[in-house]
Parts: sequence; C-alpha cells; structure tokens
Amino acid sequence: MLNNQDLMARGLAKLNEIDGEQGDKVMQALADISPDLGKYIIGFAFGEIYQRPQLDVRQRELVTLAALAAQGGCENQLRVHIHASLNVGLTRDEIVEAFIHCIPYLGFPKVLNAVFVAKEVFAAAE
Repeated sequence: MLNNQDLMARGLAKLNEIDGEQGDKVMQALADISPDLGKYIIGFAFGEIYQRPQLDVRQRELVTLAALAAQGGCENQLRVHIHASLNVGLTRDEIVEAFIHCIPYLGFPKVLNAVFVAKEVFAAAE
C-alpha cells in the first residue's frame, strides 16, 4: 500500500496528464478554503481510482461525463472534465454522443444542460 506522499505524487502526475492546467486551477481555487479537499481529490481520485488499469483515461472520462450529467448541478465539474476529455483525445462528437446516449436514462433536461456546458467549453477552446 502506498503512503500519502506517494499517492499525492502519483495523483498529481495523473491529474496533469489528464487535465493539464485545468487541474491546477481547481487545486488553486481550493487552496484558501479547503486544501484538504484538494488533497483528497488528488490522492484518492487521481492517485488511486484513475490508476486502476481496467479502463484507460478516455474511457474514464466518458464515464465521468455521464456520471456528472446524471447528478445534475455539476456544471463546474463538467467544464473541467469536458476539457480533460478533449485533452486525452476524445473528440467533440464523441463527447456529445456520450451525452446523447444518456437521454433514455437521464432525460432531456440533464442532457441538454450537459450539452450546453460542452458547447461553452468547445467555444472557449477555439
């Protein structure tokens, strides 16, 4: 089992691979209000869960997009993960199609919200 320092190092490396500068922005935004939350995100989510070999990062991002769309009210996290999805090689069409695939399970309102966040991220990337 890895110690906290190893998890943090491994998590930071994975976060930078997936999110690039967006991940750093999230951590900086948490620094003055809840640095521990940032440590949990890095150590647990990226140091442990994202390290598992059964899914590659593209697959993990698709699952994450669907999960965030399903929850609703996660527009900020959707922005980060749509950017991350583009960063790991998903296309705009794949991202939108993942949301469309969710319509029978989530309904139109949640999918529309997710697609409008994607539209925003895509426009900012141009």
